[in-house]
Amino acid sequence: MKPLQPVVISGFEVLPLVEGGKGVSISNGESAGAWAAAGGVGTFSATNADTYDSQGRPIFQDYLGKNRRERFEELVAYAIHGGIVQAQRAHEVSGGRGPIHMNILWEAGGTERVMHGILEGARGLVHGVTCGAGMPYKVAEIASHYGVYYYPIVSSARAFRALWKRAYHKYAEWLGGVVYEDPWLAGGHNGLSNVEDPEAPQDPYPRVVELRATMREFGLDATPVFMAGGVWYLREWEHWLDNPDIGPLAFQIGTRAILTRESPVSEAWKKRLLNLKKGEVFLNRFSPTGFYSSAVNNSFIQELRGRSERQVAFTREPLGEHTEALSVGARGRLFYLTAADKVRAEGWIAEGYVTPMQTPDSTLVFVTPGKAEQIRADQSGCMGCLSACRFSNWAQNEIGSTGKLADPRSYCIQKTLQDVAHGGDTDSNLMFSGHNGYRFADDPFYGNGFIPTVGELVERMASGD
Repeated sequence: MKPLQPVVISGFEVLPLVEGGKGVSISNGESAGAWAAAGGVGTFSATNADTYDSQGRPIFQDYLGKNRRERFEELVAYAIHGGIVQAQRAHEVSGGRGPIHMNILWEAGGTERVMHGILEGARGLVHGVTCGAGMPYKVAEIASHYGVYYYPIVSSARAFRALWKRAYHKYAEWLGGVVYEDPWLAGGHNGLSNVEDPEAPQDPYPRVVELRATMREFGLDATPVFMAGGVWYLREWEHWLDNPDIGPLAFQIGTRAILTRESPVSEAWKKRLLNLKKGEVFLNRFSPTGFYSSAVNNSFIQELRGRSERQVAFTREPLGEHTEALSVGARGRLFYLTAADKVRAEGWIAEGYVTPMQTPDSTLVFVTPGKAEQIRADQSGCMGCLSACRFSNWAQNEIGSTGKLADPRSYCIQKTLQDVAHGGDTDSNLMFSGHNGYRFADDPFYGNGFIPTVGELVERMASGD
């Protein structure tokens, strides 16, 4: 493979290798500092970042507020404190030898306040902000206020054009790069549009060429594009290097970066990655954000799928084909179903799924009493981790609500991500992964369960492998 050429990112000349930010505590100051020290770009997650006790153990985030609004304020305070701690740790580990970025989700709860709090409290320690999960118009204004570069995450040229025309043209000097995150290959939440088919992946090359052409319209010829999602062996991307249609380029590494010694995830998670099979990671739409996301097809996902499959439409009065009354619960609530759906519902009830739960779409999902109790408890305990949540109906507005019925077909993302990030079971929690995760099992670099240091991984990737 032709040698990698250094690029300037956030004021540093580095290898074009960037640690993917990932979500809750999956990249932290330890991993970010190691990436920067190895000659790449380190990225810690600033979404619900950890703080530590005197023994270096993560402090459990306990929410004591009596209502959602009070718990939301606690969440914002935790996030700011944790982000500052991770920035400090990244700086210590890197020795100041490379750029440290923080990754934040635009549609997370309190994002603007969290950005201000971390960038103020860790001045000079954070060199760039990557931000996606929505349309982060204001990230440019906030980052530029602190003299920090910003890196929007987009999945199409059209999305970047909208961001540029609405806001980014005012802060062009602080646009450090544009992250193209492939919506069919990247792990976590993905930016599929309503007109794109989740079952029909598109080649990223023409999409990135289109993004570069759009950037050139705005005079951004020298601004690097970060290719994110599906990157494994760089030799497979050699035709992208020194390519005038692509322009300055870096590669953002998410899933492969999880399997390092500095990575904060549990040994069980690392072992699970080493044994993933092709097809075990797939796109689903269970997320309370409303976005598609890529996760391992484990028991957690299968239970969610089962909920949606045990679903029927209903009316409150006989209407059209909904003529068959179904009486449920001790109070004998009546729901009217079609004749075929009543047969299906009675079959689920006979299997133990005796509790129907209403969705915002005038449907019922049937779950066990224990699952219904857990869903209601999770909804009640909401702390506003998203700007708007389908699962709990929380919204970051004056009334604290989306105005819609809470949706039992989803889940509390804060609960499951915090649990899996801190040693929880990888089968019964949400486990995000990129679609190339199965390649750990085929890559000889990881033979006999070998887990490299960040430095060893960066060296290996720079070689083309």
